[in-house]
Amino acid sequence: MKIKIDKFVLSIIAVISIAYIFPDWGTRESKIPIDTISAIGISLIFFFYGLKLSPTKLKEGIKNWKLHLLIQSSTFLIFPLLILVFRPFIQNEEQKIIWLAFFFLAALPSTVSSSVVMVSIAKGNIPAAIFNASISGIIGVVITPLWMGLFVQSAQTDFNFTDIYLKLIVQIILPVIMGVLLQRFFGEFAQKHNKHLTLFDKSIILLIIYKSFAASFEENIFSSVSIWDLLLLIIAVLLLFCLMFFFTGFLSKEMEFNTEDQITAQFCGTKKSLVHGTVFSKIIFGNIASIGIILLPLMLFHALQLLIISIVASKMSVNYKSVSITA
Repeated sequence: MKIKIDKFVLSIIAVISIAYIFPDWGTRESKIPIDTISAIGISLIFFFYGLKLSPTKLKEGIKNWKLHLLIQSSTFLIFPLLILVFRPFIQNEEQKIIWLAFFFLAALPSTVSSSVVMVSIAKGNIPAAIFNASISGIIGVVITPLWMGLFVQSAQTDFNFTDIYLKLIVQIILPVIMGVLLQRFFGEFAQKHNKHLTLFDKSIILLIIYKSFAASFEENIFSSVSIWDLLLLIIAVLLLFCLMFFFTGFLSKEMEFNTEDQITAQFCGTKKSLVHGTVFSKIIFGNIASIGIILLPLMLFHALQLLIISIVASKMSVNYKSVSITA
């Protein structure tokens, strides 16, 4: 099987390289208003997200409550609790930042578009995937800051629930509501130009990633991260994904899900949203110097989840075709 590297992953690597070579563009002294551009871009991302939400498809997927419970529990409960187990082993400040980065990853909602696409390829329950991927982002606006509020105060940043939720309401909730209200007028337009809107989403995310890493490179935060440390991070992220993937599969079988629902549970309950992660990091952590390290496990997880799930989905699709032909 020929393995294709996702172009967005390559774009992330390119942006991080640019941030390393030209960190000055992303500093507070820079004349380029990156913060303003990204703030407006974030609101537009979630406005378009609201436009693309289909009430009909969401209603189709809402009935299977056991599947929804497993996916959302996996996303917002099992994931964070798994990382929480390792907190007593923290011995110094560097380990605390790395642990916080993994906990932030674990507390994030599931990704939307890639979850639905992969479920579709693997012949899973598409309406349920649409429902869970969509509702996950909305739940995450409430749950993720609550989880992070338990520990983020120790990360040298001023965590204020009122300020955090006010920013989330203004930049995310209100644009989504506006998008949903205007969905019947512009929903078809949003679906028609989905590729262009996705390109816009990714461009804003890349801008936020650049800003985050530029600040970290400027403060020389990564000087303590060796190649060996990076390799260990990749292994840890890979183990985390595989553990959650097989665990959700085990729970699906125990709950006697059919094949379609099991695929949906594994694909939606194990993925984490880079879009929400970069947006939430900007709101929750502000401009702290270590923001690049905070985002590092998330970006590694994003790349690995796309690679692994795409391979699994392709194999499932081939098997499905084989069974259909035989039948």
